[in-house]
Amino acid sequence: MTASPELGTTRQASPELLRSVFRQHAAGVAVITAAGDRPVGFTATSLNSVAAEPPLLSFGVGTSSSSWPVLAEAEHVGIHILGEHQQELAATFARSGADRFGPSTYWRSGPEGVPVLDGVLAWLVCRVVARVPAGDHRIVIAQAVVGDPAGGGRPLLYHQGRFNALRD
Repeated sequence: MTASPELGTTRQASPELLRSVFRQHAAGVAVITAAGDRPVGFTATSLNSVAAEPPLLSFGVGTSSSSWPVLAEAEHVGIHILGEHQQELAATFARSGADRFGPSTYWRSGPEGVPVLDGVLAWLVCRVVARVPAGDHRIVIAQAVVGDPAGGGRPLLYHQGRFNALRD
């Protein structure tokens, strides 16, 4: 038998308990973009690989977010993996009311008209295949169509409520 760490005081499940537990979970940082009457985007730490064949991924988006109305209709989305040098970009896309595609954001219209951010570690343009209701969010499942993994560098992480870099 192995020793186990002593359990602290347990708490009933709640939104705050979930947030507290996931503050302990380091996650990669991505920006999701889509084209509509105007481009939209948001910072996400919920990006996951779903399958290699076909190449599927998923991410969560709140239905109350300013990006949701466009994402609810978008046929394609952009997925951008941020580097450790892009903390300000991550903060801009996470901030409510920010001018996310303003002069300080370098981007271009990419395949399928999707906004593609410059200087990221890697990016994909994906075709949306499903939007699954999940509480006050939707889980978007998308299939990779085209991309570029060649940005190089080290990833940006999110842990304990702030952006971080890997340490050796």
